[in-house]
Amino acid sequence: MNNFALSQIGQIAIPVGDLERAVEFYQDKLGMKHIFTVPNQFTFFDCGGVRLLLGLPEKGETNRKTSLIYYTVNDIQEAYEILNKREVHFDDEPHLIAKMEDHELWMAFFRDCDNNQFGIMAEVKI
Repeated sequence: MNNFALSQIGQIAIPVGDLERAVEFYQDKLGMKHIFTVPNQFTFFDCGGVRLLLGLPEKGETNRKTSLIYYTVNDIQEAYEILNKREVHFDDEPHLIAKMEDHELWMAFFRDCDNNQFGIMAEVKI
């Protein structure tokens, strides 16, 4: 438990105002590999193994202008429990985000000492 540390970035989220325009820019102009889109919410690109999420603001969210970094963990429940014991403030418990063909994507969100939001994420094989 004392050796646990967040180190590998698995995803970075960037807020966008227009999802279709963003897909066109990142795919057609920057040449990034498009992974998939959840209509009217967000879209994903592969950046050398780190996912780039381009997303519209969530309900109740004001114009966030900073990126959201997601750290990859092997066991999201264990990471959540360790960080909770270290008095890291979580906005929510680990929860299912999406079911893919061969895995499920689970996430939980926490805040740093300046109230910046971060995420932990795990891809659980099914």
